[in-house]
Amino acid sequence: MIKPRILLVDDDVALTRVLQGSLEETQRYEVRTESNSRKVLGVAEDFRPDVMILDLLMPDMDGGELAVCLRTHPTLRNVRIVFLTAIISKDQLGPHGTTIGQHQILAKPVDTSELVECIDRELTRAA
Repeated sequence: MIKPRILLVDDDVALTRVLQGSLEETQRYEVRTESNSRKVLGVAEDFRPDVMILDLLMPDMDGGELAVCLRTHPTLRNVRIVFLTAIISKDQLGPHGTTIGQHQILAKPVDTSELVECIDRELTRAA
């Protein structure tokens, strides 16, 4: 069975390692990480993720800018995007996050069950 591919993008390397480990423990996904926003498009072209988890605030290129680049990219425009942010609390977003346009947004810190639920929703929408 082919596992859905998840690309985690955050300049906080420790966070991406923790999230990667948590998602891989579920044995439901193939997960890669990238901490340099300038390398994301190349990594995504090679990896071909089904869902990308993007930090909103990163140096060089933030998650919003990356989302715009993805939407205009010929082979990546259909990748589902979920934003992560520490600038808005879970209390402000509610228990299941909220959306920016068509993209789900989750507040940090995010727990594994919340992230898995969100990823599964995005995979269902993509199907």
